Amino acid sequence: MASSDWLVGRDRHSEAAERIYAASADLMIRHGYDAFSIDALAAIVHCSPATIYRHTGGKTAIRDAVMSLQAERILASVRDAIAGLTGSERIVTATTVALQRLRADPLAKIMRSTAPNPGEDWVTNSPIVVRFATEMVGLSKPDPLAAQWLIRTFLALWHWPLKDPDAEQQMVRRFLGPGYAIDTRR
Repeated sequence: MASSDWLVGRDRHSEAAERIYAASADLMIRHGYDAFSIDALAAIVHCSPATIYRHTGGKTAIRDAVMSLQAERILASVRDAIAGLTGSERIVTATTVALQRLRADPLAKIMRSTAPNPGEDWVTNSPIVVRFATEMVGLSKPDPLAAQWLIRTFLALWHWPLKDPDAEQQMVRRFLGPGYAIDTRR
């Protein structure tokens, strides 16, 4: 168990990681993921690259942690919106709210800069993303195919939004919703 540091008032490792993630998010927002580097990050947080690796890992680990923190914020609002909903109404509401929140979040720029090219499936295979999709679907047991379908549909809607939000809402309700009118006890 980590003890509280007398200087920072809490665990020094956690404090360092939090500061590194905040600076990482800022760098990724301003310059995109591809331009993000450990050396640039080290200069901003005034430490060595070795310190960054020790507290947070490398570029991929930092990306995953920053994306997870972003996703948790968005998922919290989705959880509130879908509380008590099941089946197609749950998935339509979850998708609509998640799209609205992601599009409004400045960290969405990070996702845009890390959008996978064909053959790069870190987003669709991320255990974090799969867990979020499974929760949105509302299944009591994991259904990898249902989660993958939602992830891929969501990314398509997010990446190529319709100019008319009402038409997009109708598409989600008409085509995505019925696909999830399934037994959620599965």
